[in-house]
Amino acid sequence: MSKAPGEFELIARLTARLRRRPGTILGPGDDCAILKPARGRELITIDSLVEGVHFRLDWGSAEALGARTLTVNLSDIAAMGGRPAACVVNLAIRPGLDARFFDRLYAGLGRAAAAAGVDIVGGNVTRAAALSITIALVGAAQGGVMLRGAARPGDHLYVTGTLGDAALGWRILDGKITARGAARRFLIDRFLNPVARVAAGMRLARIRPAPAAIDLSDGLWQDLGHLLERSGVGAEIDAAAIPLSAAYRAVAGDDRTLAIGGGEDYELLFALRAAKSSAELSRRLGVAVSRIGRIVRGRGARLIGADEAGTPALAGWDQLKERE
Repeated sequence: MSKAPGEFELIARLTARLRRRPGTILGPGDDCAILKPARGRELITIDSLVEGVHFRLDWGSAEALGARTLTVNLSDIAAMGGRPAACVVNLAIRPGLDARFFDRLYAGLGRAAAAAGVDIVGGNVTRAAALSITIALVGAAQGGVMLRGAARPGDHLYVTGTLGDAALGWRILDGKITARGAARRFLIDRFLNPVARVAAGMRLARIRPAPAAIDLSDGLWQDLGHLLERSGVGAEIDAAAIPLSAAYRAVAGDDRTLAIGGGEDYELLFALRAAKSSAELSRRLGVAVSRIGRIVRGRGARLIGADEAGTPALAGWDQLKERE
């Protein structure tokens, strides 16, 4: 193992290969980056992944960790219907990590950024007791912006993809659940290598009126609650309509507990004024879409076709509480 680099050596090493697009006037190396003004409404978001809270280094590669750190931010931009543009990165570094580790971390981060059209324009390095990676990402919404507070009674609720896979994958890695073969590999990959629905979000934002939307980072039930609270409405969810992958069913059967209350799927939940078929929306957004319920008058959500007495336990992932 090579020795740990110093602060400025590491910064120079990690930024040496970065390339910038025409939207970046000045990248790393000065007190601030300089970006061209965005067309449309500017979006900004920030998120962190912390060792021992969101990941363990023995669960996957450094490259996958770097890409995943950006993906959780890309998902926020996707939920607003925006296009990501540039980010800054803060590394809080613990002892025991060498230069090769950070080369690999930034290789994964750089590939994810290039694929998403994002410039890495700066950042910061500091010392800490545990490794954490924080990314602040800016983007722009050139058309309609999707907001959590735009849902109205009568709207139809949809989700992209399948739910609960990442929650199962995390529990497999943590030794809480046993799985084998292709199902195990699929579920773990869904946790380690999530996909942000950026293209789908931009296509969705073109629908008029603009849908209410949120990304599913903390679990369907909790994130639905955020959307309902902002909109001042209620919802009815058909438990049987919540989409499950074949791998999920192979491990959990028809138990939808983690599909409802798990987290880190990074799919989109959205409410549309006019009913559209799942097939039509799937073609339009370029990803599988399922209708799971509707917006109603009142407050809170009702789960239909399941043991509603258990619903309060499906609160989802809370950053300030231990995972179960």
